[in-house]
Amino acid sequence: QVQLVESGGGLVQPGGSLRLSCAVSGLIVEYISIGWFRQAPGKEREGVSCISMLDDSTHYADSVRGRFTISRVRAKNTVYLQVNDLKPEDTAIYSCATNFGNYCSLNPAPYDYWGPGTQVTVSS
Repeated sequence: QVQLVESGGGLVQPGGSLRLSCAVSGLIVEYISIGWFRQAPGKEREGVSCISMLDDSTHYADSVRGRFTISRVRAKNTVYLQVNDLKPEDTAIYSCATNFGNYCSLNPAPYDYWGPGTQVTVSS
């Protein structure tokens, strides 16, 4: 059974940092593409970043490029999202996801498995 579980969210002041984790079971992270998404209240789900299984290439939304970094640790079967220089507009529930086609996409449509999410709140 495939499961993704996020952790690492919390309340942080503007300019602060967090490391979000996506622990995967039932699949090996080395052989799958993983995407990170976020959804703020009243807004549509937004693709933040993804990492490709094919070549470890990474992709970022313009709004987070230079502040967020996606990576994976094969030994822990976990994908991380380091989020730095957080802004109030980064406040959202952050979720990770994967898909059968192993697409690395910031569009949520291709993704088949989702974690429940972790809340990130940026406020002074």
